[in-house]
Formats: sequence, structure tokens, C-alpha cells
Amino acid sequence: MSEDALKPAEPELLMERRGDSGEIVWLTLNRPQARNALTFAMYERIGEVCLEVNADPSVRTVVFTGAGGRAFAAGTDISQFRAFDNKEEDALAYEERMDRVLGALETVRVPTIAAIAGACTGGGAGIAAACDLRICTPSLKFGFPIARTLGNTLSMANFARLTMLIGAGRVKDLIYTARLVGADEAAAIGLVNEVVPSEETLEARVMQVCATVSANAPLTLETAKEALRRIRVQMTPPDGGSDLLLKAYMSEDFREGIEAFFAKRPARWKGR
Repeated sequence: MSEDALKPAEPELLMERRGDSGEIVWLTLNRPQARNALTFAMYERIGEVCLEVNADPSVRTVVFTGAGGRAFAAGTDISQFRAFDNKEEDALAYEERMDRVLGALETVRVPTIAAIAGACTGGGAGIAAACDLRICTPSLKFGFPIARTLGNTLSMANFARLTMLIGAGRVKDLIYTARLVGADEAAAIGLVNEVVPSEETLEARVMQVCATVSANAPLTLETAKEALRRIRVQMTPPDGGSDLLLKAYMSEDFREGIEAFFAKRPARWKGR
């Protein structure tokens, strides 16, 4: 047996404390072999970390980034969708998990920063959009290409977050065209706050931003964040748009999208 086989597997979400007094929680999505595509367990761990941060008054900022330099996160691991048995509860449970985890991220009491290099798509883009600030490298590719890949849809909460960031017209453009936004365009439309010169400068710049925001009045930051979250919540209907989720996830097109993805061929959409 090789030495590599004897090594314990690394966690899919790495957590470390940084800063002079450990005031920064630095989280790394750690599946570089899969471009950090998120497993359900990773989503659940993110939700747990959010609760841990809220219970720890020494934390002043939280950073999310991706391992390997090629991707922040290339969406949810699509292999998990094959376990869906064409049941309504599978689709609703998945989107409920997403809303619960991203909602927990929104309610972290301290500023959250997405440090993005490379692909930031699907669930990864959802995490980045739920963060307070986004700093990226020139390699950024941001979007929700579901109209080209899976034929599913986003939750109402995700649509509301994106609309607050870039407006309804640009959200429609992203969804309808299934295209990915590069760094310069992302900065121009307010999707990211800053583009750093290279992957090598990303970490240092994010640490500088952490130092800046950590030095400011924490209650001012917390109340501003919560006020904006409440505005976002007002944009989301109480029923969560479950009828729209089921229309997409229960369709023949969704099953076709999954199979086409693994067959590495274009999907043959039927609109049903």
C-alpha cells in the first residue's frame, strides 16, 4: 500500500484562523480535483461554521476561497442529482438546503468576503453572491449556466440576491444566455468589488481588506448588513416559489440535462 493511501483524506472544507489575534476565519473549499464542486456535506459544514462564527465574539471577518487556483467553486457536484428519484421532495429538499445554508451565510454577524479565482458558477456563484464583498482575479468566470447545462432553476432567494447586486435586466441576461461573466465586466456591473492583478496578489489584498473592515465599528457593520438582508427578504415571497422549482426539477429536460452532462454531449431540450 502506498504512503498516499495511508494518509487521511483532507476535509472538503478547510478552516483556519488568521490575523494577529486570529480574528479572521479563512475557509477554503477543498476539492481541487473537481474544481471545488460542492457536495451536500460541504454545504452543511458551511452552515455549521456560520453558527460557530456567530457564537465567537473574537471573529471580525470571514473569507471564502477555493483550493487549487483554477476555481472558486464550479457549482454543486452534479453526480448527487442522479440520486434524485424524480420526486418533488428531492427537488424541494435540495433548494431548501441551499436557501438555509446561504441564508445562514447572509446572517453571519461579521463581514464575509469571497476571494475568487477562476470558475465561480452555480452553487459557487450562489455562495459568492451571499457574501458581503467579492474580490477576484482576472481569471474569473462567474455565472449560472443552467439553461445550457441542467435545465433547472434558481430559488426566489437566489434571484433576489442577484437582483440586488446587478439588477433584473442583467440577471435575465445571465440566465437567458447561460454565459459566464469575466472579471472586467463583473467589476463594471458591480458584481465584484475589486479585481486584483493576478492570482498571486489575491490573498494579500484580501488580508488587507480584512484588516480595514476589522478596524471599523463592528455594530455599524452588523446593523448595515442586517438592514440590507431584511430588504432582500422583503423581495422574496413567503411560499419561496416552490411551483417554479417543481416545474423545472420535475421536467424531462432536467433528467436530460443530467444525462447529457455526464455523456459530454449537448442536451436535447423539449420544454417539458
